[in-house]
Amino acid sequence: MYAKINMCEKRTSWILMVIATAILAATPSFAGEETEGWKPAPPMPDDFDWVQMTSGEWLKGEIIAMYDETLEFDSDEFDDQSLDWGDIKEIRSAHVCQVRFLDDSILKGKILLHGDTIQVIGEQPVERQRSQVLSITTGGTKKRDYWTGKVSAGLNIRSGNTEQTEYNAKANLVRRTPQSRINIDYLGNFSKSDDISIADNQRINAKWDRFISNRFYWTPIYGELYRDPFQNISNRYTVGIGLGYTIVDTSKVDWDVTAGIAYQGTTFDDVLPDEDDNETSPALSIGTKYENELTGWMDFHFNYNFYIVTEEAGTYTHHLLTGFEFDLTGDLDFDVDWVWDYIKDPRQTSGGDFPKQSDFRMMFSLGYSF
Repeated sequence: MYAKINMCEKRTSWILMVIATAILAATPSFAGEETEGWKPAPPMPDDFDWVQMTSGEWLKGEIIAMYDETLEFDSDEFDDQSLDWGDIKEIRSAHVCQVRFLDDSILKGKILLHGDTIQVIGEQPVERQRSQVLSITTGGTKKRDYWTGKVSAGLNIRSGNTEQTEYNAKANLVRRTPQSRINIDYLGNFSKSDDISIADNQRINAKWDRFISNRFYWTPIYGELYRDPFQNISNRYTVGIGLGYTIVDTSKVDWDVTAGIAYQGTTFDDVLPDEDDNETSPALSIGTKYENELTGWMDFHFNYNFYIVTEEAGTYTHHLLTGFEFDLTGDLDFDVDWVWDYIKDPRQTSGGDFPKQSDFRMMFSLGYSF
């Protein structure tokens, strides 16, 4: 009998050891589940787009666009972010997107990207290789969703012995689709002293780019309107076509170069009695645009364009805009810009004077992005 009791005790001890071993073996997996990074609820979100980085971090917000291996993402917590396409592990979009592939096909739907594949979930879900994605844009149902922009304004008022008012305005509007991009820029600077205008120059540029590849694009049409009576230019228009190439495109740096041919017409504000105040000329246009996110709160930009025209139209003209943008809060920035407008051969006025070749301006403004 004692032998039976002893055998039962051994059997009981053995069973308890097995149970304890099983519990201990399971404990690490529970700990692993507790320490694993947070994930949004599967399968697809309803309100926000979600992006997971290869580091395991999840970002909540809204996809803006993906071009040239860079995803522009409006983070709900960190504002606008430029993310390297190779650093993204997973995407789950709540919004409808348009995805363009290297074979020039376009699919429309929500995006589920994981690893080396991407699913576009529309009427019929389609799975393709991630490496075949050329671009992504949002806004499948509302045309206004294709647009982004920024407006900036500055004001300086002086009073006392001299009453002087200075104000400037700057605006940028961009429309992106998988195949194309429309860009519109405005820059204006005005100043009055004792009710007399001492500065009045305005410039508006518009261009339409069509993507050939992830680096090359061509511009079927671009145009510019410019006026500055103090440079003896009442109005000047330029219309042309061109090509563009992206030299650098990372999460921090963007650098494009462009070249084109154009037709330019100028109406001068004041000319000699025996001269025509209108002049037309063919033009060669070359430009570059460089942007660098120096820190999380400071960006640098450099835009330079020049035209080679006939001597009567000025021979050589250029426009340079460079400066810094400082993030304040949310979508609000503080901008510092320096502008240099140049004409090699300005037109002589009726009084026999020549305007100065260069105009320089320093502008301070508050900007709002949308």
